[in-house]
Amino acid sequence: MATRPSYSAEPMLIRREDSLLLVIDLQQKLAPAIHDGERVVANSVRLLEAARQLDVPAFVSEQYVRGLGPSLEAVRAAAHDARFFEKTHFSCTAEPGVLDLLRSAQKQQVILTGTETHVCVLQTAFGLLAAGFAVYLVADAASSRTPENRSAAIERLRAAGVGIVTTEMVLFEWLHAAGTEQFRALLPLIK
Repeated sequence: MATRPSYSAEPMLIRREDSLLLVIDLQQKLAPAIHDGERVVANSVRLLEAARQLDVPAFVSEQYVRGLGPSLEAVRAAAHDARFFEKTHFSCTAEPGVLDLLRSAQKQQVILTGTETHVCVLQTAFGLLAAGFAVYLVADAASSRTPENRSAAIERLRAAGVGIVTTEMVLFEWLHAAGTEQFRALLPLIK
């Protein structure tokens, strides 16, 4: 088992040059059942668009596509350069080849969004922590079918050392400064 990077225990900002985005299971047949699902999808799409503009590697998982359908069209449209992969394990990290795929991006920070927070997102986060990544859950871009399951997952993830952040926190930390071309380009995603 890999050890966690020495910096992961210290408070730190998300750095676009050291992070990747992982969007988990925002799929056609599951999304309508998700509590606050429209906000989760909208914020995940914002992050996918920002990641594309800022050259942050993005990955999108799809759980058992035959049963849950493909990713939502809004996710597919925003994920221009993202790498999609199908999985049958709840944890992305348990799926053969996925950890190697994520490691190939050569980033240490993983920004997580998606569903369901208490199942696939939680198990993926724990697998990423065990693999040595610093993990950040975007709370306003992750949910479950019930708010109780979402809340319990966030509490458990926070206690395990996962950073709990919001979409705007990620966007502003990726940008790092106002008055730049990148800031102006991303302004529509912030307003």
